[in-house]
Amino acid sequence: MQLTQYGCFIDGVWAPASSGGYVEVLDPATGSLTAEIARGQEADVDAAVASARQALPAWADSLPAQRARLLAAIARRILNEQEELARLESLDTGKPLQQAQADAVAAARFFEYYAGIADKVQGASIPIGTEFFDFTVREPMGVTAQIVPWNYPLQIACRGIAPALATGNTVVVKPAELACLSVLALTRICHEEGLPAGVLNVVTGLGHEAGAALAAHPDINLLVFTGSVQTGRNVMRAAAENIVPVLLELGGKSPNIILPDADVDAIAPLLLKAAFPHAGQTCSAGTRVLVHRSQHKKLVERLSALLKTLKVGPGLQKPDIGALVSRAQQQKVEGYIDLARQEGATVIQGGVWQGDTDMAAGSFVMPTILDDVGAGMRVHQEEIFGPVLSIVAFDDEDEAVRIANATEYGLVAGVWGKDVGATHRIARRVQAGQVFINCYGAGGGVELPFGGYRKSGFGREKGLDALLSYTQVKNICIRIES
Repeated sequence: MQLTQYGCFIDGVWAPASSGGYVEVLDPATGSLTAEIARGQEADVDAAVASARQALPAWADSLPAQRARLLAAIARRILNEQEELARLESLDTGKPLQQAQADAVAAARFFEYYAGIADKVQGASIPIGTEFFDFTVREPMGVTAQIVPWNYPLQIACRGIAPALATGNTVVVKPAELACLSVLALTRICHEEGLPAGVLNVVTGLGHEAGAALAAHPDINLLVFTGSVQTGRNVMRAAAENIVPVLLELGGKSPNIILPDADVDAIAPLLLKAAFPHAGQTCSAGTRVLVHRSQHKKLVERLSALLKTLKVGPGLQKPDIGALVSRAQQQKVEGYIDLARQEGATVIQGGVWQGDTDMAAGSFVMPTILDDVGAGMRVHQEEIFGPVLSIVAFDDEDEAVRIANATEYGLVAGVWGKDVGATHRIARRVQAGQVFINCYGAGGGVELPFGGYRKSGFGREKGLDALLSYTQVKNICIRIES
């Protein structure tokens, strides 16, 4: 099989990086080489930003209805190519194919949703007396730089690109070197559907080279980053040098709170589904279960039984749990499981790969449940980013809320129970950007504002609230001659 090489996409043209170098892309399920991507560096980022800057005036001044029609066409094209996009996403990230298929549908939905909003971004008039006519308009931020992570490259790229384009911004994307093939396919689709040259540019390469250059670039107007807390700190520092606003979506350690009257048998499968999307490599995964002590034993037994039924394997075979994205991520997760034992937690089952030796070359970790976890343990506090679920018992509402809030994160939470008053009280007190009651997630969630408290980041993506990040308000005041 001939190895595919991908270039950067700058000013409407695919081309190798200026250095001529490439980065290998590996299949996490087998460890085999699948492709090579251009190793973009500072010169390539400069070219991409310059292209986006040049294209900005015409795109910002284009009719909103024109932008809406183009975004709608891109959405239809994504749906038409969803099977190939899902195959690339599964092959590249290791996630089960059915999850990658859902990502492709969500990607199209982002373009559909913001196509519907593009011609409805309005200002307001402000009454300040008869002497003045005062009004506001919302204008695009300008050149938006978007650094996309490896866990949901297609979906996260679309959730940033679609609202940026809808509101008249131009875009420079730096996708993660570990998984970016679906983003490159998306770029091709946008170009083929008629997106003008320079409006969307993509520079592939390493984070500390191309990513760092983009975050520090003096001619961007907004930096959008999804990733780890430490890297988020670094990109904030870089953007601060140029007084560039930052939209951050960082880590999570999201709790599901199980009240005494919850139906454990019914919700146990939903808790595993919440904990293990993309093998737990999801910032919003419900990786902590806080259960009332009266329900603790029953829930552990139910979850343990269900865990034994989960199939682990290569993503294209549609397992329940796929490979982790890399060998380094696999070793990190295995290290946390060892740490849990050292801290006194009980490993119910799972951990180091125990399946077929034929899959030993892949980056697999068995789905794992940790019981007897204390709120002060590192496995309770830190984001593991793997198929590891921690269980903590509590005695009353106050303790449940205290444990739920006892991490540096605040991204998502779930509350489960029949007492409407109790579930609502807890939902109001939990510090998280999204709180679900008797569910965890709602379809693709494209319409729901998404973002975190504390070290889970700031700003909101998805929904109408995303427009606040991708536009800026200008006030215009006119004195009326009497």
